[in-house]
Amino acid sequence: MKLKRRETITVNVGGICMGSEYPVRVQTMTNTDTTDINASVEQCLRCAEAGAQYVRLTAQAVRHAQCIGEIRQQLRSRGCNVPLIADIHFNPKAAMEAATCCDAVRINPGNFVDPARTFQSLEYTDEEYAAELQRIREALLPFIATCREHGTAVRLGVNHGSLSDRIMSRYGNTAAGMVESVMEFLRVFVAENFLQVVISMKASNVVVMIEAVHRLVEAMDAENMHFPLHLGVTEAGFGEDGRIKSAVGIGTLLREGLGDTIRVSLSEDPEYEIPVAQKLVAYATPTKAPRADCEPLSVTQPIVVASCAPQDIPADAPQPDYYFSQDGTGDGEHRFIVPAEVWTGAKNTFPLVTLDALNNLSEILKNLRPQESSKEGILKNPMHPLNLRVRDLREEKCFVLLPVGETRDIVLPEGCLPLLHCRYESADNEMMQIMAGTDFGSALLTPCGAQRQTAGIWIESLRKPSDDSVLAFAILQACRLRTTSVEFISCPGCGRTLFDLQTTARRVKDATAHLRGVKIAVMGCIVNGPGEMADADYGYVGSTPGRINLYRGKVCVEKNIPESEAINHLLDLIHHDNP
Repeated sequence: MKLKRRETITVNVGGICMGSEYPVRVQTMTNTDTTDINASVEQCLRCAEAGAQYVRLTAQAVRHAQCIGEIRQQLRSRGCNVPLIADIHFNPKAAMEAATCCDAVRINPGNFVDPARTFQSLEYTDEEYAAELQRIREALLPFIATCREHGTAVRLGVNHGSLSDRIMSRYGNTAAGMVESVMEFLRVFVAENFLQVVISMKASNVVVMIEAVHRLVEAMDAENMHFPLHLGVTEAGFGEDGRIKSAVGIGTLLREGLGDTIRVSLSEDPEYEIPVAQKLVAYATPTKAPRADCEPLSVTQPIVVASCAPQDIPADAPQPDYYFSQDGTGDGEHRFIVPAEVWTGAKNTFPLVTLDALNNLSEILKNLRPQESSKEGILKNPMHPLNLRVRDLREEKCFVLLPVGETRDIVLPEGCLPLLHCRYESADNEMMQIMAGTDFGSALLTPCGAQRQTAGIWIESLRKPSDDSVLAFAILQACRLRTTSVEFISCPGCGRTLFDLQTTARRVKDATAHLRGVKIAVMGCIVNGPGEMADADYGYVGSTPGRINLYRGKVCVEKNIPESEAINHLLDLIHHDNP
């Protein structure tokens, strides 16, 4: 039986409705200068042709919002009815203008009323805090009235790292702070009986994003609110990393029946986001009810298993922890898992049983136990392979193979090591990233980001086993369970971007690919950095056209570096901190 999505009200965005009674909608955002009307119109047309059901454009100022109105008119004159959404930061006047000419307006509760964040700790009495909430209400009322008059929907979009100083001073830069930030605004909208509202809770950290969405749903349920959800992993990056992060975060939530519209944010042209999002929606739509959560398991470093020999893994790739040997042989040096029925106890080999076999463990033991006719020396030698087989299985020191979709209600005997496994009949790289990211992400993470009962993962496909091994490591890194390479956080780009983001992001990645355990953010403008690169170690942020600011965490350490010199300055900064 198909799982029913979380029930929501219906929100009409330019004639295309979203909510639980409608399919999950796919959207994207332009990266053209919004004032370049011709370029923006052409890109909107390409996005609509690719299948985008909503298109968002940035509006830094009133004139940008007016341009979106002109873009909308030109699209309609050319027979394109894709709804347009204005993206607003820091500028209520631009939001007011956009509400008169756009199909929806996205505002950020972190900066719509509060000033630009300074990451300073502020203290409020309860009375002062209540006065701040009243100030929010007064600022929102004229905006709500304008949206009501023009039939304009609203997205309240909260980003991890772009919370106001006021919220962070009381809640910290946390998922709980993200929820309170949006709930303050939602209560005003509900009190005014304006319900054409969609909500997003985004982070580049997949674990934070998943936790924030779950906390939001709980908070809304507690106050009888049922608004649709927009899902996305912000600044996911590009290529394989961006797709895997998005599949882990968005796919995990879709699997649970959460989400009514999605955007896969890639540092690529927006029309290339659409097919990825469509595949993700098609694959992650749940087909049966999710199972109850099991207790998290404390595993410091989940393992990766590869279906090949050690020499088949490139030297510059992460090396698997275990290899699989069907015939039970190993090389004595590397660790191998082998089927229990052929396991002999050889050095560095470990038995593997299936879930069905585990349910019949006593029969396995009986079959493995030396027969009465065995030589007396075998029975008396505790180190004989046959006796080792019996001893280790009896003590349940073995791997148990669990199908990746069957993990949540499985309780294994103490001492068993659950190994999540899935074989995909696919050789397509992008589909593998989407399918495995969704499947293993939802199996590895609980709603609050804790690890489920898992000791490791094993992915098989029609590709080379080394490709599956690399994918497994990337999924663990996206889940923040294991770090084996540098992590890149890069925004998808928009009309605010101050340099060639796609080319620059690839150049930064190429220059820093040898690093491990470092998080580097490439952000097109000051709006998306430093706040939205919340947990990056280093940031490369556009300051003015052709100029770059470098950040260590949230602190700007170098300003206005010529773009031609910025990557070398970034490398010098990293090497200085990590000699």
